[in-house]
Amino acid sequence: MLINVGLGLAGRLAKARAGALVGRDSERSVLDRMLSGAADAPLVAYVHGPGGIGKSSLLRYAAAQAELAGREVVRVDARFLNTDPRRLEETAALACVEPGAVLLIDTFERSQQLEPWLRDTFLLRLAEGAIVVLASTIAPDAEWTLDPGWAQVFTELALRPLDAVQSDSVLAARNVAPDHRAAIVAFAGGSPLALSLAASAPAAVGEPTGEVLTTLVERLVGDLPSDAHRRALDVLAQACVTREELLRAVLGDEDAATVFSWLRRQPYVETTPQGLHPHVAVRSTLAADLRWRDPERYQEVRTRISVACLSAVRRAAEDDALQRAAEWMFLFLDQADPHDLYDWRAHPHIEDTPLDPADVSEILRVARESAVAYWIRRQPEGFRVYRSAGRLLGFMAVLRLEAPSPDDLAADPVIAALWKHVEAVAPLRQGEYLDVRRFAVQPGGHQRPSPLMDLIGRRTVAAEMRTPGRAVTFTVFQDAERWRHHLTAAGLHEVVTVEVDGLRQHVFGRDLRRQPVEQWVEDRVHAAAPVASWGPRSANLQPRKAFEKGVLEALRTWRTPREFATSVLLQSHLVPPESADPVADLRDAITAALDALRVDPAGVKAHDALTATYISASGTHKATARRLGVPYGTYRRRLALAKERLVAHLLAR
Repeated sequence: MLINVGLGLAGRLAKARAGALVGRDSERSVLDRMLSGAADAPLVAYVHGPGGIGKSSLLRYAAAQAELAGREVVRVDARFLNTDPRRLEETAALACVEPGAVLLIDTFERSQQLEPWLRDTFLLRLAEGAIVVLASTIAPDAEWTLDPGWAQVFTELALRPLDAVQSDSVLAARNVAPDHRAAIVAFAGGSPLALSLAASAPAAVGEPTGEVLTTLVERLVGDLPSDAHRRALDVLAQACVTREELLRAVLGDEDAATVFSWLRRQPYVETTPQGLHPHVAVRSTLAADLRWRDPERYQEVRTRISVACLSAVRRAAEDDALQRAAEWMFLFLDQADPHDLYDWRAHPHIEDTPLDPADVSEILRVARESAVAYWIRRQPEGFRVYRSAGRLLGFMAVLRLEAPSPDDLAADPVIAALWKHVEAVAPLRQGEYLDVRRFAVQPGGHQRPSPLMDLIGRRTVAAEMRTPGRAVTFTVFQDAERWRHHLTAAGLHEVVTVEVDGLRQHVFGRDLRRQPVEQWVEDRVHAAAPVASWGPRSANLQPRKAFEKGVLEALRTWRTPREFATSVLLQSHLVPPESADPVADLRDAITAALDALRVDPAGVKAHDALTATYISASGTHKATARRLGVPYGTYRRRLALAKERLVAHLLAR
């Protein structure tokens, strides 16, 4: 019987790999010219980029093309060498005697110390017509191009992430369903490795989990020197930009300088004037891995970054405050829906400036409300004007009010209705004031999503973070339905609706007396963060979610009692109204609830899990699971149930 065997295993592998090499046309063109022996082609190509970007795939392409051309291929994997140049000489010896040989050195970062010797000594011994392709996660040193001789025959190929179209092509080649590709493309950030591994998961529908994440972390990041370096990566993955001061705020003084210096040397980290940015695939993978592996640690890091960003906004010079506010808002990208209206990126082409008298006539021309003219005369310092190339794009105003005058109320129906609501629901006390973002106007569309609206949002957030003493904050939107989800996520709820000059205006507010800015920036990083109802703080109004959060925070800070001085639980029913020592009474109440669990037959395991984790804690959660003698997964489930049981006991009091 005649059997058509077709391609052998090696041939089928080569064909599949060639088909998967997407988006490297310019790099392949350089290699093809080198292999053709063109007189002006380089003789040494140095391919570099972060792990998983496709360096080895490009070397395999070079090998396949060289074999088709009848050239001898000499492969060297630096993972199996050391820093002794004799090992490289032995492995690559054939390239020194075989004319036209193609020397391929992969994972060269493992022997990077040999780079000067390789350039100045070994490569000079290669046979006539030989060419070299190196691949490393580390960029080549400057001597290759500073030397006039090498500069003529050397080329650097820096591999960049694939674009969205190329990424989609990779997934299509792996037979991923079209409606599942967008989520994987967003996660992978153009990393061929991340695309391939995510596509290979049993259910390739978006962000991978489990072993796929473990493999990605190992391949993209590699071995880590210490736990401090792991914690630094946790910060790098979630912060918009990582600076040493941020690491210090999250990790403490002892490790910050060391790990920051290490981070900036990593091939998957870009160093910019603003700070350090990880490759998108590395950011996505590290964040997803921590969220899957240790959700509590993931949330703790987010909270610490949020608090540190608040400090950065407050310390920043006026010119830098908007960018610091944007970096804080970056934390909420994972909470956004696919059609989110806010873009956190910089918009350097737009200027944000105070009101100039010369702007007034143009502002009044584009304004659609008569109240604009009144407030320009009344509070000109509250207005900000936005320009691009000298052209006015729009304006906004934040008004400060302690007690509006009769003229204020008569001139602006929105302020009149809002003040009536404040007086009825939660009047201002002596020394308190409120502010209102009254206008946010751009020509051609009142409040459509745009770079201008991004900057207005940052200005509003920065002002709220930097200005002490305000009791309540409000913002007025005409296009309320478009922005309602965004505003609700930020803790702003609609309180008043008013018709003005034929336009329906919606006022959203947040009471800072119930949820101060310091508490808001902590709550905001939780996807389902509790936000205070509108009105003054009162113990009987405290929502259950805020109570639960307070209990969990008390457990996490149990071994640092001074942290209890700011606990929201001090204003709950757990502390007697006339308590002489509220902190002691609060800790006693929690201890009593734990004791109640111990005598409850159904709660013994809950008591043990909580006590071992928080009260007598002396290690990581995994170490605690080992001490309790249970698998880590069982321990995590038991701990989650224990927290619920403790909250229920405290609420029952």
